[in-house]
Amino acid sequence: MFGDIMGMMGKIKETQQKMEETKKRLDSVLVDEQSNDGLLKITLTANREVKNIEVDESLLEDKEQLEDYLVMTLNKAIKKAGDVNEAELGAVAKDGMPNIPGMDMFK
Repeated sequence: MFGDIMGMMGKIKETQQKMEETKKRLDSVLVDEQSNDGLLKITLTANREVKNIEVDESLLEDKEQLEDYLVMTLNKAIKKAGDVNEAELGAVAKDGMPNIPGMDMFK
């Protein structure tokens, strides 16, 4: 019984370490998004850190339009980066879950 508990604790610790390694790796995974017309381009990491924003000159003429573009495109980019982040971390968590009877509902 205690061997099982110690084994599970070891598996949990190993999974936590893999989660941290995955989070660090996601800093180098880039996600690109752009407005529908390509006038604004945004690059984020999969950890949702903005790396680059490219704005077409034509958007600089209208402050409100630029703000709208930024909000829409940033939201799309953040969602896409979040999806990548959740998929990667979810895969690590799923693989690392110890086999505990009755815990199948979490897989």
